Amino acid sequence: MNQNYYSNQISSIVSEVKKAVIGKDSTIIKVLLAILAKGHILIEDIPGVGKTTLALAFSKALSLEHNRMQFTPDVLPSDVTGFSVYNKVTGRFEFRPGVAFCNLFLADEINRTSSKTQSALLELMEEKSITVDGNTYKLPEPYTVIATQNPIGSAGTHNLPDSQLDRFMIKLSMGYPDFSGEVAILKAKYNTNPLDTVRSVADASFINELQEYISNVYVDDRIYEYIVAIASATRTHPLVKLGVSPRGTLALMQISKGIAVAMGRDYVIPDDISYICPDVFEHRIILNSKAKLTDTTPSEVIAEILRAVPVPGISAPQR
Repeated sequence: MNQNYYSNQISSIVSEVKKAVIGKDSTIIKVLLAILAKGHILIEDIPGVGKTTLALAFSKALSLEHNRMQFTPDVLPSDVTGFSVYNKVTGRFEFRPGVAFCNLFLADEINRTSSKTQSALLELMEEKSITVDGNTYKLPEPYTVIATQNPIGSAGTHNLPDSQLDRFMIKLSMGYPDFSGEVAILKAKYNTNPLDTVRSVADASFINELQEYISNVYVDDRIYEYIVAIASATRTHPLVKLGVSPRGTLALMQISKGIAVAMGRDYVIPDDISYICPDVFEHRIILNSKAKLTDTTPSEVIAEILRAVPVPGISAPQR
């Protein structure tokens, strides 16, 4: 199979999800790219703009086993990971899997629960496994967490720790639909649920196959240097307190390979990097007090860095 086949399959998946999520094509594409790059997605937005619908549409289009948990203040870590129960008949402790054991885990309003419960996600997001009572259990493949959170400042929320944010490959915001998009949403939901129209066009084995193909996409040395140059600039920027970690550079490299395949290429070009870099890097930098005084945002800092870092002249692979 060549890259055109995979590109067409990616287009088919996007088309199916678009049936349920109207007017958010860019968000749909980026979420799919993160899934194919074996990453996790954080969606920060106000209630009611379709975050949950987006996750459910992907679970249907990809035929993935999915679970959803509403992260309220009373949710315990064991609700997510699972726990051991003593069986009187066998005289042994038996493991009862938590809600996180699936292919696609929707963690709804993740910042409404306690920091202790948020931390329960750290191992499963990084290692794709869960350790309970000294025993480690592998999660099914493929595995993706799509987490949603209220905007900062909403009542009853707990900010995610930096270590948690760093484990999300991308952070997105859906925003309100435009005028025509909202009209289309009303018409689509007149007497039916658009989710019912989403067909399955892939399955877990195909996603694993595509993930493997993407991981082997060619990356030129100058692209590696371009990624590191952007990350290094975040660490020395006068308005940045904490720059992008090596985990962030790895995330940018991996998802850029997914963009290449979606575009019908088997190699990465600089435009792939600049297209997705803001979504990968913005939530990974912490601004200092100078930035706060001038109302500078992470988006503005990343945009400035992308303008300043020299772009390598690559249009085709030099292997």
